[in-house]
Amino acid sequence: MSQTDARPATPADPRRWKALIFIGLAQLMVVLDATIVNIALPSAQRDLGISDGNRQWVITAYALAFGGLLLFGGRIADLWGRKRTFVVGLTGFALASALGGAAANTAMLLGSRALQGVFGALLAPAALSLLAVTFTEAKERAKAFGIYGAIAGGGGAIGLILGGLLTEYMNWRWTFFVNIPFAIVAAAGAVLVIREPAEGRNRNKLDVPGVLLVTTGLVSLVYGFTRAESSGWLAGSTLALFAAAAALLTAFVLVERRVKAPLLPLRVVLDRNRGGVYLSLGLAVIGMFGLFLFLTYYLQVVRGYSPVLTGVAFLPMVAGMITGSTQIGARLMTRVPARYLMAPGFLTASVGMFLLTHIGMDTSYPALVLPGLILMGLGMGTAFMPAMSLATHGVQPRDAGVASAMVNTSQQVGGAIGTALLNTIAASATTSWLTSHATSPEAAKALQLQGMVHGFSTAIWVSFGILVTAATIAFTLVNAGRPGAAGGGAGSEAGAARHDEVPVMAH
Repeated sequence: MSQTDARPATPADPRRWKALIFIGLAQLMVVLDATIVNIALPSAQRDLGISDGNRQWVITAYALAFGGLLLFGGRIADLWGRKRTFVVGLTGFALASALGGAAANTAMLLGSRALQGVFGALLAPAALSLLAVTFTEAKERAKAFGIYGAIAGGGGAIGLILGGLLTEYMNWRWTFFVNIPFAIVAAAGAVLVIREPAEGRNRNKLDVPGVLLVTTGLVSLVYGFTRAESSGWLAGSTLALFAAAAALLTAFVLVERRVKAPLLPLRVVLDRNRGGVYLSLGLAVIGMFGLFLFLTYYLQVVRGYSPVLTGVAFLPMVAGMITGSTQIGARLMTRVPARYLMAPGFLTASVGMFLLTHIGMDTSYPALVLPGLILMGLGMGTAFMPAMSLATHGVQPRDAGVASAMVNTSQQVGGAIGTALLNTIAASATTSWLTSHATSPEAAKALQLQGMVHGFSTAIWVSFGILVTAATIAFTLVNAGRPGAAGGGAGSEAGAARHDEVPVMAH
């Protein structure tokens, strides 16, 4: 019993709620950046004369650097200190954003996006692991992760709104410059307010072979999906990238099993609950990111909405996410097992996705798009909340950064794969529909839009299936009890690990 009682020996940081403000602000900036540039992209393309072939690189350069370096960033946070990594990440992100806003040509813009990805990969795991080590009491942790989950889930949609406003009323360059005040405020707050528990530092040397293998492996995987979009799934270059990704990531696992101080200790991912969270969250993000892209194009190109109106159209989804995360997820997380929030959450989101498969040329926004978005938001918010907490709780403090990086990796890689995969499905469905409906040149314009809607609808059906799969994985793999359920077994090591939350380390 004494083991458990001794656990909260370090008193709670009195400034932890202020710290949450700055951690949340940094997370918002990173999540915003994944979507804010999407709406500004057509304007930037015209301004800088970016070719259609290079256009996707504005998104992909960020995703490749971010997704490929996240595990490295997480381990750097563990080794170097989370607060220091957090501040360096914010500073670098602000400088990269300034470079992007001032871009005079394509190369400068793409370089700035890659740099944003590099510093984002330092910043994101440092932010989440700071949260994980700052809030240790179950109810407070639920509330803190509820707020963080709402930001992580809703930030992408807020990015679409902000991107629309800045592009329409100011200039596409402000979608980059807007990061600078966020970063300055968050960095100043971090220096003044955030305190990191000293015992959480990992003193081992950096696993360089692991860094090289996982970074090149993840970059090959994400780039493979991007190539599939432009060159086709069976193109030699696409297949070579997928084969390289499989070989590199397999080699990474083999190295991690043998090396003394691994970059990703396999105990972090082989825990049944954490593994289930990473997998289901990655799949859910694949489905969600595709939807952002298709609905943006559907509302602007097919329905003729302005960039601002398109952003506003996503607001109900943001409201749903905030409600699901803070009112449903946070309130129930300490009362029910995580699987009973995650699986129904993903299923609710899939019902929203099912509604959106029915979009047509003249679909009513209030009748169909609005309820679809609300259900998507509610479901994702409810599921993200326990997922974020479960993915980092129960890990040894020295592994908090890398466990946080795995959450971000599953989201970032899921987002990049989702955009490329669903785009490819939509494009091929549009092409085959147009081929089978070929008619006179006069009707071509209307047919083009109908073909586009058919492609979107087909891809959204795939997203629906992916979300149902995410719900099934969450329900099957995540078997942690509700917080505090360890009950009388508190004296055991497992009981101590589970004292106020869920997962037990798989040794």
